[in-house]
This record gives sequence, structure tokens and C-alpha cells, in this order.
Amino acid sequence: MLLFIPSPPINGFSLGPLTIRFYALCLIAGIIAGWMIGLRRWRARGGTQETFETVMLWAIPLGIVGSRIYHVVTHLSDYFGPGINPWSVFFIWEGGIAIYGAIGGGALAAWIACRIKGARFAALADSLAPGIAVGQALGRLGNWFNQELYGHPTTLPWGLEIAPEHRLPGFEQYETFQPTFLYELLWNLLVAGILIWADRRFRMGRGKVFALYLALYGFGRFFTEGMRTDPSETMFGPLRQNQFAAILICLAGVLLLALLTKFRPGRETEVELPGPVADGSSTEDAEAPLADATATPESDDGQTAPEPRDDE
Repeated sequence: MLLFIPSPPINGFSLGPLTIRFYALCLIAGIIAGWMIGLRRWRARGGTQETFETVMLWAIPLGIVGSRIYHVVTHLSDYFGPGINPWSVFFIWEGGIAIYGAIGGGALAAWIACRIKGARFAALADSLAPGIAVGQALGRLGNWFNQELYGHPTTLPWGLEIAPEHRLPGFEQYETFQPTFLYELLWNLLVAGILIWADRRFRMGRGKVFALYLALYGFGRFFTEGMRTDPSETMFGPLRQNQFAAILICLAGVLLLALLTKFRPGRETEVELPGPVADGSSTEDAEAPLADATATPESDDGQTAPEPRDDE
């Protein structure tokens, strides 16, 4: 028993009338880590801190809203039915958020903010991708504190001990379970490392880093989701609903990466335009003036002017 992973005896603490949940602290730590990594990568690409912070202040709250909407839509029976308070859909402090909805809602908000600020959404997504993976890894620690979303019973040395009051019906006689939180945590950290390595090795851009993130995350999530014992709607036989979503995300990432590699090779030279795109045109349409500004100048007689020396 000494080799098994113990579960924390508490999942929060009180400060006067306020109860602080470790799950919430893990989510906040994940947001901070994603923010810091993303900002560092965005500035390395030539972006400004002001633009990044504006986009994130749009993306984070709408990402939380999206995560709640996805959870409620996929668990309607928990919120609507005889004897259930329908207003509980807004009780997010009681738990119930989903990363799929967070990515969708956050991406939509970030796209809108990028349009307003004149930033390239694809470049921002590439900058954020490794930080998102690290943030997800830290967020999974919250499941450990809550003793939730664990896998099937196991006697492996790294099995996770679950207290009797947290064991699901039908599993009361078992003491240790697959630590799916740990599997996904380690996988997400590996994904973040792969993304950073691939970006440096191949100078990926134009959304390719984010596409690779989708492919890798969806691939790993399919397997960890299949180990879980918590109730879930099933599709196509024993396939859990979130497993089906993971397959779609993985395939979408692979297809997007292939298309971007073929039709949009290389990397952006500019990640922000000189000013906001106020006329409704896309940032891609505004790329031409930037290209013209970097073209080789010509002299008045039509001859190509000599290029400046590096020491001028």
C-alpha cells in the first residue's frame, strides 16, 4: 500500500466565511502559467504585451463561459428534470466545466479581439499552444484534490487511493484506481515540450503549432477518457461522448496541419499590423502593404538601388 499514490485528505480551506477550493487554485495556476508562456512567445515573435493582454482579457472569461456551456449541454440530465433546480446551470462554483468548450469559447473571443487589435490570430494561437497544454496539466491537479475523474480499479504500484466517500456506485469494494489525472498531466507536459521543440526545429507558423497541439491533445485525451469511470453519455457503442469529441479534435488537427503545411508554408514575418483593422478587412488582406514596405527600393532612373550594408 505504501507504493500507491495517496489522495489529499482535504480539497480546500476556509478564510472566515470564504471557502477556497484547491481545484480553483489549480485552474488559476494553469491560467497564469499559460498567460506567462504565451506572452513570452508572443513577444519573441514581435508582438506587444498590450495586444496580448487585451486578447487574453477577452479570451479567458468567454473561455470559462464556453467551458460551462459545453458541460451543461453534454450533461443535460444533471440540470433539467423533476426535482432539479434549473438555475443550477449557473452554479459554476459547484463544479462542471469542460476543456473543449473552454478552447472553443476562448478561441472565438481571441479571434474577435485579434480582428479589433489588428493582430494575426494564427500567430497568437501558435504562441499560446504550449502554454495551454501546461495550463491543462496544472488544472488536472484539481481532479486529484477532488478525488474525481479517476480510472478503473488497478493494483499497479502507481494506483490512486480513493476514499470510500468518493468511490462511485459499484466500485465501493476497490481502494485504488487508475490515476487518469496523472496520465493526462504527464501527456500535456509532453505535448508542450513537443510543440516548443517542433516550433524551434521547423520554424512553424501560420497556425501550424496550434494545429499540432489539437492533434496531439486529442490523441492523448481519447485514451485517458476511455479509462474513466465517471458517468458519461456513450456514442457508437461503448465510445464515450468525450472520446468521440477527442477523435474529431485529433483528426481536425491532423487535417489542418497538413493543409497549412501545403498551402501556407513558412512563418509570419509580422504578427501585428501598424494599426487596428477598422474597415472590416482581414489581417491577411492588409499584409500586402507590409510586403511592399520591405521590397527592394528602386532609384529614380528605374534601376534597383543598392541594398544597405549591415553596418549602416
